Amino acid sequence: MNLKENDQIPNSEIFIFENNAPVKKNLHDLLKGKNVVLFGLPGAYTSVCSAKHLPGYVNNFNQYKEKGVDHIICISVNDPFVMDAWGKEHKVEDKIIMMGDPFLNFTKSIGADVDKSERGLGIRSNRYTMLIDDLKVVKLQEEKDTGSCEISAAENFLQLV
Repeated sequence: MNLKENDQIPNSEIFIFENNAPVKKNLHDLLKGKNVVLFGLPGAYTSVCSAKHLPGYVNNFNQYKEKGVDHIICISVNDPFVMDAWGKEHKVEDKIIMMGDPFLNFTKSIGADVDKSERGLGIRSNRYTMLIDDLKVVKLQEEKDTGSCEISAAENFLQLV
């Protein structure tokens, strides 16, 4: 990943699902003036993402709010329809903003893209979690392997917030 702590988060067009439709959004507009935890992962419905990464942030939502986090955002290279369906399955409700980066605009801009073609997944995102305060990356934890969810896990990252 080429993004580092103290860097400004790059601007990008991403997609979220609002009012039963995908909506293109400007990332800076969503993050400006906010204290946000953003976690990226290889893909919706993949094993570690579904078993640990996303559920951890759903389960620890209140603890993050108590520490002053305005929003928790999950971003993946999936389309917004998939992100919405996956979020509903995990009962994220209004706790987590499910964000799609289907063209890898954001993922490539931070250098988190990884080739998982040998596993049938194509180009995906590495697994990471970052704390962003008014567009500045305050904390960043990136896993060495997409199959691992330790330093980027909600329970562990909470200690850094």
